[in-house]
Amino acid sequence: MTGFWRRGTIARMGTDEGHPILLDADATLGRNPRVDVGSGTVDELLVRMDRVGIRTAVVSHTTARWHDPRAGNARLMTEIAGVERLLPSWVVLPDRTGEMPAPDEFVAEALAAGVVAVRAYPEDHGYDLAGPDCTRLFSAVAAAGLPVLVDLWQTSWGQIETLADAHPTLSIVVGELGYRVLRRAAGVLDRCPNVYLGTAHFASHLGLEWLVQEFAPERLVFGTGMPARDPAEAVTRLLWSELADPAVTTIAAGTFTSLIPTSSGARS
Repeated sequence: MTGFWRRGTIARMGTDEGHPILLDADATLGRNPRVDVGSGTVDELLVRMDRVGIRTAVVSHTTARWHDPRAGNARLMTEIAGVERLLPSWVVLPDRTGEMPAPDEFVAEALAAGVVAVRAYPEDHGYDLAGPDCTRLFSAVAAAGLPVLVDLWQTSWGQIETLADAHPTLSIVVGELGYRVLRRAAGVLDRCPNVYLGTAHFASHLGLEWLVQEFAPERLVFGTGMPARDPAEAVTRLLWSELADPAVTTIAAGTFTSLIPTSSGARS
């Protein structure tokens, strides 16, 4: 089965029966070797999404993180084939060791497969996010219009800012923020217009409200971190926030859909 991802698909709808459409930009398939959160199947993920009203999720695979990125990316495509609610995110590595194709080849394959984002695990995979080994990779990713997703604990604010400065057209979504991050995050957001914050495990009291007031909702991307985190956490924080409805709708799906290619191709 072949399907096409169009940015307008969700942007046109905006709300669903009065509720904002939720696009989770931070989800994973596959068994987690460190946390017992189930088998990581497509069916389990869809049940979790339905429980909290998430329409669509951007997913990567644990095999790509914990074993082999290229094999894990291929496994992801096999498992989500024909499941239009799940959009693929491929895990990246620097190409110097031959574990991944050359960057231009990689992004061409990604776009042809319908990939909407790439995900980096520099701490787990032992490389420098902003180092010279990644220059060609992120230049190609930026040219393709694909955002990069990275958890804060996998890198540092300094590395994120260096990467953002080196590739000003590269959209960088920083997730797993935790608590007491606003002082550092605010400076980076102010200096780097291509850096965005994900909502998964963002625990600052009234933090969403403050960020919208200071930087606008277009700098925030909804994500849950499921299944490692209960998706109800991020959903509740957004939908029960003190934000105006247009800001909630923007964060829920609008920001992320604005960051990805209008058409990222087909996936089988």
